Amino acid sequence: MSATLTSIFLSNRKSIMWSVMRIVRDPQVAEDVAQETYMRASKVAETGTIDHVEAFLFQTARNLAINHKRRQDMRGRVERNDISETDLANIASASPSQEADLIHRQRLQCLREAVARLPQRARTVWVLSRIEKWPYPKIAEHLGVSPGTVFNDLKLAHAHCIDALAKIDRG
Repeated sequence: MSATLTSIFLSNRKSIMWSVMRIVRDPQVAEDVAQETYMRASKVAETGTIDHVEAFLFQTARNLAINHKRRQDMRGRVERNDISETDLANIASASPSQEADLIHRQRLQCLREAVARLPQRARTVWVLSRIEKWPYPKIAEHLGVSPGTVFNDLKLAHAHCIDALAKIDRG
């Protein structure tokens, strides 16, 4: 079947391309669609038989061309080509500015220092809760204290961190 498919495709290639060209109006796209048509027909031929190979090739090419045209039309409604270079250059970047990155790093360092100044148990509670995502009862069991103590230690750590960040934000 593969040799038959190839010979039928090759003998109808120009006709397939011309029928696709009427839809897509671009020779390069028509060539791509013709190749995609052959690839799809080959896959179908591997799994079963194609009763009318020539008709199958033309219908597959037509469907692929129409799909391509629809995608292009949709892009034309969404994408714009008339934007000036100046406007493109003025589009804000999604990445943070150097200033924002520096501020973020300073705040992170401040937070590290604030956590380091906490009493040992409060620091451990904060790390297990906020970094390791442990629940209060698991932390309490791990440290041999009550869940209320864990809550109070976490409240102390949280207040300490907020105060440290508030100082850096004021200064």
